[in-house]
Amino acid sequence: MQAQLIALDWGTSSLRAYKLGPAGVVLEQRSLATGIMHLPTEPREIAGVLCTDGFELAFDSACGDWLDAQPRLPVIACGMVGSAQGWSEAAYRSTPVDVASLGQALHGIRSLRGVQVHIVPGVIEQVGLPNVMRGEETQVLGVLQGLGPKVLIGLPGSHSKWVEVVEGRITHFDTFMTGEVFAVLSKHSILGRTQQASEQFQAEAFDRGVHVALSNDGQRGVLSTLFSARTLGLTAQLAPDQQPDYLSGLLIGHELVGLPDSAKHQPIILVGAAPLCARYQRALALCGFAHVSLAQEATERGLWQLAQAAGLTRPLLEA
Repeated sequence: MQAQLIALDWGTSSLRAYKLGPAGVVLEQRSLATGIMHLPTEPREIAGVLCTDGFELAFDSACGDWLDAQPRLPVIACGMVGSAQGWSEAAYRSTPVDVASLGQALHGIRSLRGVQVHIVPGVIEQVGLPNVMRGEETQVLGVLQGLGPKVLIGLPGSHSKWVEVVEGRITHFDTFMTGEVFAVLSKHSILGRTQQASEQFQAEAFDRGVHVALSNDGQRGVLSTLFSARTLGLTAQLAPDQQPDYLSGLLIGHELVGLPDSAKHQPIILVGAAPLCARYQRALALCGFAHVSLAQEATERGLWQLAQAAGLTRPLLEA
C-alpha cells in the first residue's frame, strides 16, 4: 500500500511521525525524543548541505528515508512545532473553528529537502481570560466523526483541556494545570515528604480524594483541601503509599467540579494516555458523569482530515 501523507505530532518533549496510506491508514509510525526542547545538536549533511539546524535534523531523522522513497509525499505537522519557540510560528486561530477553517489556515515552511511542511495553527479563545492550545485541536477534530451535535472532549495531561464542540466546531475550552500541579506538589512541597510510591494503583485512596473534592470541605477550594494529603497521613488515615493516589484523586476531583452540570447528560470523550484516561473515567463516574468513552488514534486521524481539508493528498492521488 503506497503512502499518501506524512503526519507529525511534534510537541515539547517528543516527535511522533506517521506514514499514512489511503483513508488515513497508519502504515508505519515512529516516536523520537526530539521535541522542540530536545532537538539534535550534532551537525550532519542533509540534501548536500552541512546542517546545524535542530529542527531540520529532527525532521530528517523522523522521516528522511520516507521522503527518499517518495519525495513528493505531502507533510503536515501539529503541536508546539508551530509555537513561537518552534520551527516556524503558525498564528492562533480564534474560536469557533472546525476542520475546514483550520485546514485552510495551515502555515508552510520549506525544509532543506525542498519539501513544504504544513503546520496546523493553534487555537485561541479570548472571551474572558484568554486560553490557548496547540496539538489538542487536532486530537479533538480527529474523534468527532459519528458523534452527536454536542460533545465534550477531555484531554487529560499536564495541562488538561476540556473542549466543547457544537456541530463539529470547537466553540469553547478550559485548561486545568492538574498534572503539572500534581508533579510540583509531589516533588517540591511538604506533601511529598511523607509520600511513598506504590507499585499498584491505590483505588480506595484515589476515590477518597475525589469524594473530598465533592464534599462540603471541597467547597472551600483546592487550596484548603490540599493539606489533607499530609494530615491524613499524620493521623494514620492514609498510608504513605496511598498518599500519591489520594492527591491525584483530590486534584482530578477539583478539576471535574469545574465542568458544567449539563455535561452529565451529554457524551464525553477522553483522549490521551490510557492509564491517565482510566483515572479520569473512574473519577467522572464518581462525579455522576454517565456517558464517558475513550478514543484512540485521535492525532493521526485529525491530521489526515486536516490534510484532506487543505487538499494536500490530491496531487499524489492524481499523479
